[in-house]
Amino acid sequence: MLRNILILLSVLTFSNQLIAQNNQSSEADSPQYSEILPLASKSLMLDIAKVSDSKLIAVGERGHILSSEDGVSWKQKLVPTVSTLTQVFFYDELNGWAVGHDSVILKTTDGGETWQIQMYAPELERPLFDVLFTDLNNGVAVGAYGRFLRTQDGGKTWQEEFHDEMLVEDDRLYLQELKAEDEEMYLDEIRSILPHFNRVKAIGNEWFLVGELGLLAKSSDQGKQWQLLDEIYQGSFFDINVVDNDKIIVAGLRGNLFTSDDNGNSWQQVDVDSTALLNAIVIAPDNSVYVLANAGVLLTSSDKGDSFSLQTEKDGKAIIAGVWFKEQLVVATETGLKVVQGQ
Repeated sequence: MLRNILILLSVLTFSNQLIAQNNQSSEADSPQYSEILPLASKSLMLDIAKVSDSKLIAVGERGHILSSEDGVSWKQKLVPTVSTLTQVFFYDELNGWAVGHDSVILKTTDGGETWQIQMYAPELERPLFDVLFTDLNNGVAVGAYGRFLRTQDGGKTWQEEFHDEMLVEDDRLYLQELKAEDEEMYLDEIRSILPHFNRVKAIGNEWFLVGELGLLAKSSDQGKQWQLLDEIYQGSFFDINVVDNDKIIVAGLRGNLFTSDDNGNSWQQVDVDSTALLNAIVIAPDNSVYVLANAGVLLTSSDKGDSFSLQTEKDGKAIIAGVWFKEQLVVATETGLKVVQGQ
């Protein structure tokens, strides 16, 4: 009898801890902790962030989060999710957020050593692809089918926003008519009518958003309202960055790379001699530009993105994200984390 009571108390204590950590989680599915694996650093990794001059944090499949002090050796962390993590962002050396599949949002306040769940909603089937904070309280997370979440309390609560300014006029009129005729169908339609939002980036005093179907938009009020930019091609964009504070670079499918010298008002296509999918743009301290791509393709520019040289990693694996760290390029790939020396 005593043994059964102790087991029951243990189960209740564990359940209460999960509830306290995840007040926005699905009632049907409680998150599990990621499994600590000896080869986690060799698994699919999707993003990597510089926490400080002496620390990196990387995220990837099955809830894997790893840290490194040199970019070579990695230590896996215990994380309260098995959902694939797609992006990680640090506001300072202590406070960071990670997002991913199942609409999961994690927060750390100790530089990535421990993590707590702020959101978990697998029933929505809408993964998150990026997260951005402008201070410790105000941030957004974006993802599939135009999912746009905002917090003003550091992620304790998140509010969903629907940005119909991303739609063409015909779609806006269609939604207005649908809302007047059938509220339930309208609510269902707005969950899928927008394109995927792949990346949100603060550049100077403005925010830029890129995504599916050639989506390019900017905002002057931290994403409350967006202005669609002229379409420059019809495929998806996956990253946007700025070099030397004045040239914006955007990258997408089939080797499509564009630059803008006038804050996104006009764009010039850059010939990169590759049709690989371009995943990420990394800017080094000396303003060298590295574009990371599928099939092991690495594009390098020493003239702020006007021209690029091409090299291909021997393993031919997709290079998905990267960061300049201790005078070397550290990357996340489909087969793990590694160092790529700059040209």
